[in-house]
Amino acid sequence: MDDRIRRALSRGHLIDITTTGRRSGQPRRIELVFHAIDGSVYLSGMPGRQRSWLKNMRTNPRITFHLKGSVQADLPATVRELTEPGERRRIMERVASNWGRDDVDVMMTHSPLVEVLFDDAVAAA
Repeated sequence: MDDRIRRALSRGHLIDITTTGRRSGQPRRIELVFHAIDGSVYLSGMPGRQRSWLKNMRTNPRITFHLKGSVQADLPATVRELTEPGERRRIMERVASNWGRDDVDVMMTHSPLVEVLFDDAVAAA
């Protein structure tokens, strides 16, 4: 991974992800914000309805993580949904702080949270 990509991944901002539709099998692209926390990359969302992107990831955890803006790259990755309460709370507290929210308990119950694990080939590039 070159230095420009590494720097872009070290701070959260808008990106797109492409998932595979759980029923259609077709690519589905959506804009999200990512969070860089303790050297890892996470995707989350505000509390609310179920998200298609999360349902798609549960069926097929392979995604493409699209950096856009001044640094552009299409990075293959796998996601891991955070469900263990202690790990989930530790990261969700940071996500809530990033968004200026103080309702961590609501986010714990109603917000998606996944870790993005980039392919080794990309990380070694």
